Amino acid sequence: MAEQRLMKDGLGVNAVERITHGLSAIINGFPANQFRQDAMNGLDALELKERVRYIIAVLQQYLPNDFDETSKLLMNLKSVWDYGDDNDPLRGFAAWPIIDYIGVHGLEHPKASLSALKHLTALFSAEFAIRPFIVRYPDITFAKLRKWCTDSDEHVRRLVSEGTRPRLPWGQQLSQFVSDPSPLLPLLELLKDDESEYVRRSVANSLNDISKDHPDLVIKTCRCWTKPKNKNRTKLIRHALRTLVKSGHPDVFGLLGYTETPQLSVQDMKVDSQNIKLGESANFTVLITATSSDIQNVVIDYAVHHVKANGQSSTKVFKLKSTTINPGETIQLKKSHPFKKITTRKYYTGQHSIELLINGMAVCSVEFQLLAL
Repeated sequence: MAEQRLMKDGLGVNAVERITHGLSAIINGFPANQFRQDAMNGLDALELKERVRYIIAVLQQYLPNDFDETSKLLMNLKSVWDYGDDNDPLRGFAAWPIIDYIGVHGLEHPKASLSALKHLTALFSAEFAIRPFIVRYPDITFAKLRKWCTDSDEHVRRLVSEGTRPRLPWGQQLSQFVSDPSPLLPLLELLKDDESEYVRRSVANSLNDISKDHPDLVIKTCRCWTKPKNKNRTKLIRHALRTLVKSGHPDVFGLLGYTETPQLSVQDMKVDSQNIKLGESANFTVLITATSSDIQNVVIDYAVHHVKANGQSSTKVFKLKSTTINPGETIQLKKSHPFKKITTRKYYTGQHSIELLINGMAVCSVEFQLLAL
């Protein structure tokens, strides 16, 4: 079995080779061998974002000190860029240090930098690199963003919504929009019916970010967007409200077409073993019976209460099923939840529990012990 690749592997030797190839194509006499050697020196020991920062530092040694000259050179990169293997989900990472180089070293040159980011965002999204410009030059940057909403390139249009997300994972938090997201709404309004699913999903992600601090504003916005009704808007709204669904906000279920006060009997929630070792899975089942005379639409999730290093508990909600239950119907749900090693979570031994949520409300739970191997 092939070894599973880690995200940091997207910035390894193949990525460095593609960067070297691209720079050699746009810079006469580029010292490819020396750059390749310097970029790879110690790279394997670094994690993903450390690799980005390290390659940016190496790029600084090889690109012109005059940023305007550098930006003009980089504008030629798109036409010669090696996009990598279409089957490689990490192929875009090779361009990440080049894009973020602009955000780091072009901050004193907003006009040239924003033009370069717009041109190169198709190589790797400039959603991280544009954020320092939003903070320092909000008027200049927003004037550009408004124009980009109608650009012919879907990558540029998506940069508008993704680059302004208040709580973009891995990105600089835009605290001004965490506090007051109102400047973002006109941009999202322009993009909500974009022809590209790639863009519409980004609009939903932005609304989801906003919902964590301003739930009522997002619910109001989504309610306005339900008319006229169409499948693309319905999908966008459902994705935008996903955090509020998981948290059980009472106003979202009716908006999404779910039964606001479901009448159900939940029985026999069981886990197949009271002792589960790290690396194994918790397999649980539950019976749900409708006690209403009406058809009911419900969202069924489950929350895992993990033990933290300090012995306290942390909770993460997972999707289980959205379903329609007929009057008197009984359904059985089964789920296998793995406790295998992943890069985004460290597991600790001790008492864990799985809690069933229906329309965001906890209805029952089971406990078990997570044991060391």
